[in-house]
Amino acid sequence: MEINSFLLLFSGLVILVTGGNLLLKSAVSISLKFKIPKILIGLTIVSLATSAPELIISLKSALIGSPDLAIANVVGSNIANLGLVLGLTILLSPIKISKDIYKVDWPIMIFSSFCFYVMVSDSLIDRSEGIILVAFLIITIISLTKLQKNSEEDFEIENDSPDSFVKSIIILIIGGFFLYLGSEWFISGAIELANFFGVSERIIGITVVSIGTSIPELVTSMVAIYNKEKSISLGNLLGSNIFNVFAVLGFTSIVTPLTVNDLNIIDFDIYIMLFFALIIFPLIYLPNRYILGRKEGFIILFFYLLYVLNILI
Repeated sequence: MEINSFLLLFSGLVILVTGGNLLLKSAVSISLKFKIPKILIGLTIVSLATSAPELIISLKSALIGSPDLAIANVVGSNIANLGLVLGLTILLSPIKISKDIYKVDWPIMIFSSFCFYVMVSDSLIDRSEGIILVAFLIITIISLTKLQKNSEEDFEIENDSPDSFVKSIIILIIGGFFLYLGSEWFISGAIELANFFGVSERIIGITVVSIGTSIPELVTSMVAIYNKEKSISLGNLLGSNIFNVFAVLGFTSIVTPLTVNDLNIIDFDIYIMLFFALIIFPLIYLPNRYILGRKEGFIILFFYLLYVLNILI
């Protein structure tokens, strides 16, 4: 049972990541085919496509009656993005902070985090709150698009040469199927592991599931460091956290209201998520202004490991 569960989990994760990449490739290609501006593609299509694994996992979990897994996935993913991915990245290679981070991205992420906190405080995120979150998502996309245009910076798109329309549609369908199949296996493996080890879905969601869905960001950052590139940025991770709340929780709670059964999510985990969101701002200025380096990486990673050990022991 244990080996089968790990195989399901690992296979599901691989297929999920593959499906997400195929979906991203096809979506960007179709968008370029219809001459949609790169700025809009980057802030909408790319962001939504890269959040697809988290969205599919949370949606599927909620629909099969595991809302704690759905919510813990978002909480844990937001914590892992800043605590694990950012911590490891800047521990190995310092990054410079642009002014957009503390003037735009960080405030929006803090706002989304507190929206999450307020809405989940009564142990329920209902459809009306889901609609509000999606409305904030639309407002955020529109605002960021305008700000990006005003900055006169071109948005880099990896898949700059669109495939044929038929090929893009085929890739889109395959990517969607992979996401569905991967989510089935991944969630089944996660629930089986929770039952086997006698732990709650909240613990599995915050550790195994959330780290699993953060692996693409982690791999990207490690490859970037190896190639001495700065393709991973704090802005990417903050953007992922914003989309996790507004898009993943928003769309999931519209389809099916999310009820929190494990109160540890509300009484403890949500505050850890807020802690990691808030700690970024002072670290930007101290000790070195506008640079996140090895000292900050050690601090962030230390707190993340402390948190994970706390919930496992």
